Amino acid sequence: MNSFMSVLESKVLPVANKIGSQRHLLAIRHGVLATLPLTIIGSFFVILLNFPIDGYDEWIAPYRAALDVPFRFTVGAMALYAAFGVGSALAGHYKLDQLSAGFLSVLAFLITCVVPTQVMETVPGVIEAGRWLPISSLSAASLFGAIVTSLISVEIFHFLIKRDIKIKLPESVPPMVSNSFAALIPTLVVVLLFWGIRYGLGFDINSIITTLVSPLKNLLVGNSLLGGLLTVFLIVFFWSLGIHGPAILGPIIRPMWDSAILENMDTFARTGNAANLPNLFTEQFIQWFVWIGGAGSTLSLVVLFLFSKSKYLKELGKLSFVPGIFNINEPVIFGAPIVMNPILMVPFIVAPLVNVVISYTFFQLGLIPMIMAKLPFTVFSPIAAVISTDWTIMAGVLVILNFFISLMIYFPFFKMFEKQHLRDENKIEDGPVEKKAGIKYA
Repeated sequence: MNSFMSVLESKVLPVANKIGSQRHLLAIRHGVLATLPLTIIGSFFVILLNFPIDGYDEWIAPYRAALDVPFRFTVGAMALYAAFGVGSALAGHYKLDQLSAGFLSVLAFLITCVVPTQVMETVPGVIEAGRWLPISSLSAASLFGAIVTSLISVEIFHFLIKRDIKIKLPESVPPMVSNSFAALIPTLVVVLLFWGIRYGLGFDINSIITTLVSPLKNLLVGNSLLGGLLTVFLIVFFWSLGIHGPAILGPIIRPMWDSAILENMDTFARTGNAANLPNLFTEQFIQWFVWIGGAGSTLSLVVLFLFSKSKYLKELGKLSFVPGIFNINEPVIFGAPIVMNPILMVPFIVAPLVNVVISYTFFQLGLIPMIMAKLPFTVFSPIAAVISTDWTIMAGVLVILNFFISLMIYFPFFKMFEKQHLRDENKIEDGPVEKKAGIKYA
């Protein structure tokens, strides 16, 4: 066991840390995460439009079109906001003007992914004749195109500014004006490049990228049990090494997660039926049915700590319980610790995998519909599960079932861990023992 842990520390940790700090991956993670408030608020309007109450549809019918507007301009335009966020984040790394970089990213995305539609005849009450930009092109369907075009446009910006290819103004000119003129040449280059690719060569970057990513997306966030297990395993594996799991996988998996839940939300907004949505393994599936108390389903371990005979573990349980209720588990991950702990690492990895299989079975049997809303991760899991599955009570029951199954998986390992703490606490009079970091594992 010691040799295995040494290999992890010497071989795996450096690679994982290098991946987690790569500038483009960090920009994707930060830029996409910045859209979180928009998608959560958009989710509330989806829920508002679809309360499962008799007569509600008829009552809300006169207001439905107006109430749908916030959803369309939050979730429905998510790729547009992500383009600005990713470009701005990458520019921050290069110490470039982030506003200019964000605008360039949006420009590149619009030219590449949004094709104006010509309406020849007016349809009264529906649409006027003229040239229109389809809002559907701004949705999650264009998310991967938005990310790639943003990264390329900022790299062009950086390349030109670094080589001093820009319009220079006297130092007395205010920085805001100077930055705007400095971005003129990069803007021209970006326009000519992406316009030439899209309309000169007829090359649809967004479609190509979406096609290339689709197999991986279908595996990880579609309906594949193998993909769901793989995603969860990698996250808890990295966490057990002391690395923020989503920080490593986030740049790859988060755009897929966001695209998947937004597809579900859009389909539900159109059909009002949560039973036939396209994606099962969304981030919300993992949050509510697998991460009960946080990554590793640690709320069950915290509850066991509350009843421990060890003074330290009992106090840690008290400190970790309230954060755990709101799905924040860093206190127990680093306080127990679970990190690099060969005893607690096992249930920390196994319990979530079991939860995935059980939850997958419930969904496949049709006992619970698909997830159709994106709620804040701090919502109490049973409540969030009920709301995000179109008010399905069985979803809350499943969360509670998974909690007790996780508790049973953790229990024998908890007893071994508790026994070590009790032994060291009893020896404390014979010499100083560091409770947190000095436990010797067998």
